[in-house]
Amino acid sequence: MNKKSGTSADDSKRKVTRKVTVAVIGAGTAGQNAFRQASKIFDNIVIINEGFWTTTCIAVGCMPSKLLIAAADRAHEANHSAEFGVHATAQIDGKQVMQRVRDERSHFASYIKEQVDSWPDHKKIAGRACINEHGLIEVNDEVIEASKVIVATGSSPFIPDGWAEKLGHTLLTSDTVFELTDLPKSMAVVGAGSVGLELAQAFTRLGVDVTLFNREKRVAGLKDDDINNKAIDCLNRELTMHLGSKISNVGTQANGSNNSSAAFIDYEDSAGESQQWQGEYVLVATGRRNNIKQLGVEYLGVELDNKNRPKHLSEKTGQIGDLNVYIVGDANVHLPLLHVASDEGYSAGSMVCDNKKAAYIRPPATPFSIVFCAPQIVNVGLSLPEIQQDPTLEYVIGRVSFDNQGRSRVMGVNCGLLHIYGCKKTDRILGASMVGPDAEYIGHILATAITNDLSIKAMLDTPFYHPTILEGLRTALRDVQQKMEIPYQYHDTQEASF
Repeated sequence: MNKKSGTSADDSKRKVTRKVTVAVIGAGTAGQNAFRQASKIFDNIVIINEGFWTTTCIAVGCMPSKLLIAAADRAHEANHSAEFGVHATAQIDGKQVMQRVRDERSHFASYIKEQVDSWPDHKKIAGRACINEHGLIEVNDEVIEASKVIVATGSSPFIPDGWAEKLGHTLLTSDTVFELTDLPKSMAVVGAGSVGLELAQAFTRLGVDVTLFNREKRVAGLKDDDINNKAIDCLNRELTMHLGSKISNVGTQANGSNNSSAAFIDYEDSAGESQQWQGEYVLVATGRRNNIKQLGVEYLGVELDNKNRPKHLSEKTGQIGDLNVYIVGDANVHLPLLHVASDEGYSAGSMVCDNKKAAYIRPPATPFSIVFCAPQIVNVGLSLPEIQQDPTLEYVIGRVSFDNQGRSRVMGVNCGLLHIYGCKKTDRILGASMVGPDAEYIGHILATAITNDLSIKAMLDTPFYHPTILEGLRTALRDVQQKMEIPYQYHDTQEASF
């Protein structure tokens, strides 16, 4: 609890139970990296953490979701191989599916646990930290005075106001869904971003009756209309999606068949008609928010904007202005990605040690995102709207469809579209957007090309082995090259690769 305003600073100081040079609040990816780095110089250091001593990625993010997707892909391949002359029906054991997710998650977490267990006990405090009006850290029965503070408190799922109370036990988030001991019969997923798409498709492939809702007629935040429309076309083949729908109410109602309660969603569909969905669970995938507001960082001199983002944040070091305060990882709402959080934690830990050379965050040289649905969705470099808003950029769009691409058709995964945005003046790639097979690998190649300033010609001079899905990349690059040389004319580029 914060100190009462009537308590004097001197009285508060006398209650200090520990003085440290560095206090790290939060033990996720960023916090652990900061602690390790700062511990190389300072012995008088403490790390404070509430909840699990592992990372969002391992506990509730990247790894359990990919484990679920892996099971879903196995089931999908078994159930959809008739075109190859292979006839089978997957027998899905929901309890075993969810148990493997947790078992493998524990395996990954064991490496983090081993590392945390190696830290001296007196440097670890399990509990909720709160900063009082004197800038002191209160946790459990301790009052800690720290010369330097690194805040790495992470993020939590955003739940619309009132939904938790209305939905009760039928509400799921990405923080709780992997604790299910069995696969449910039905589920609504609200939000068609990366988390919503991945989980909706995975549960669908595992036999759950899933309905996906999204306010916009977009998926995965795609900003290129053609890629977005193609993604919707591909995903609609197995997903029930209500895009452009407006949810007016949620709640639970009695389920007469077994005296239990079922969830419901009242919504207006894209045609303006009132509808209701009913089912077992509602998985809310409407993004995450940082866990900084309740901490009391304002007592350290930190200002927050109306979205709880710290002002005066150095994206190079995580430092707040000239304060001895560093906010890193998901807590600063900069780029909520594991590799970014890792760099930011390392930087802050170096910065407090006055190791300025190591205290420089390596910003992602090229923006890059992947959604691990099927087909995969990738964005690299500048988006199409960003390019269009810059009047100095003279660009063309190289295009390839994967609907008839040779290897994609052989594999039965031939649904997709790639756009490469090329600069006519520089012969360089500005960005790309894609939905299709092997998009994660094509995305990496394009990110490498942009980062290393490779020309379209240099890209086309590299080998593309036949027959591979990556040959589609070559076709799109050739389309860019051709359109740079002639007046731009849009045409449908199919990659056959026969």
